[in-house]
Amino acid sequence: MNDATATIYADHVRVLCRRSAEALRRAGRDHLVIASGVEKYQFLDDRPYPFQVNPHFKAWLPLNDHPHCWIVFTPGQTPRLVYFQPDDYWHLPPEAPSGFWTAEFDIRVIRTPDEARQHLPPAARSAIVGEADAALGDWQPDNPPALLSYLHFHRAYKTPYELQRMRAAQRRAVAGHRAAEAAFRDGASERDIHRAYLAATGHKDTDLPYGNIIALNEHGAVLHYQYQQAEAPADSRAFLIDAGASCDGYTADITRSYARDDATFQALIDGVERAQLGLVEQVRDGVDFGELHLDCHRRLAGVLRELGVVAMDEDAMVASGVSNVFFPHGLGHLIGLQVHDVAGFQADEDGGTIARPDGHPYLRLTRRLAPGMVVTIEPGLYFVDTLLAGLRAGPHGAAVDWTLVEHLRRFGGVRIEDDVVCTDGAPENLTRDAFAAG
Repeated sequence: MNDATATIYADHVRVLCRRSAEALRRAGRDHLVIASGVEKYQFLDDRPYPFQVNPHFKAWLPLNDHPHCWIVFTPGQTPRLVYFQPDDYWHLPPEAPSGFWTAEFDIRVIRTPDEARQHLPPAARSAIVGEADAALGDWQPDNPPALLSYLHFHRAYKTPYELQRMRAAQRRAVAGHRAAEAAFRDGASERDIHRAYLAATGHKDTDLPYGNIIALNEHGAVLHYQYQQAEAPADSRAFLIDAGASCDGYTADITRSYARDDATFQALIDGVERAQLGLVEQVRDGVDFGELHLDCHRRLAGVLRELGVVAMDEDAMVASGVSNVFFPHGLGHLIGLQVHDVAGFQADEDGGTIARPDGHPYLRLTRRLAPGMVVTIEPGLYFVDTLLAGLRAGPHGAAVDWTLVEHLRRFGGVRIEDDVVCTDGAPENLTRDAFAAG
């Protein structure tokens, strides 16, 4: 890390301090105490599950693998880090705190989890954020709603430091996507494509922000396909990859679709990509994401009509729900410390909910866009047997070219996803910029 990173990180911590001070005022508390979390063990075993850090903790620090740590913030004071570094010969303990971030914290090193007590403020005046099992004596996480509502709402607006880390995550993910496409072109199995992705990103499975979707042929119609077959299919016709990467706790979430030697399916991919790029251009200050989702349906309905899949007007497809058969998920979501970042429906700093458009229960974001927000834009068209069966039996079944659908269902489906920053002007497409950089 260079001096510029240290500078924007210091600015990032100052932003968190301002937000936290206001959140404490709203909650009527004097101190913010954040637990990193504890290791969780498998039932009837001594093997831990992969540790998942509290997102509120990693908002402050690039530490993702550190259980039993605490952050303490009191307005007007330097933030405190209670850093667990056990004297352990069974496992390699964490290194001593070092790096660009240490200058921003009063660091207290502890050797046992219980030693944290002496470094924590009075529990009665503290807002304690974390999971219930992180409790330590009197310090029981209570997660005050007024405090969390304020912090969650503002977490949507990324600092320059956060955007820097997200750009780095994009570059790592793009390296994996390039390797995965090459493996598909070489006829590899889903499992071997996944292994190529991991090797190119430098990740292991537990480093990934979510389980990779590596789907060949009809598996591309399963929105969250969760398996990776070890054997390559005899005819590897299509490939859908939804795979991300992480950098210092910040995530990338990218999807691409590929065809092999089929002009009709390639035309479907091209149509979805045109729609996707048009939607990316609308990631602008003040845009209602719920309305953008409905525009996505109209655009995708246009692709279906142009290719002859459905002989209906675009607006009629959307109004009747026909477009939902082929595009059954939401346009996108907030992204940052979590893949599906918090407060996608939140009305304001105090909480509340902005409803999804009627008939669209799976949309994950309904807020108006504003500078600093990072969202995914991920339209798709799929051929899902159970949804197609309902369409065929319904009043609009006669408008569908079922011979063409039968051909296309062999390829599963198409999804194209970029991570996009809303700015004061034109959007910044983090994903396309990373692909363009080579």
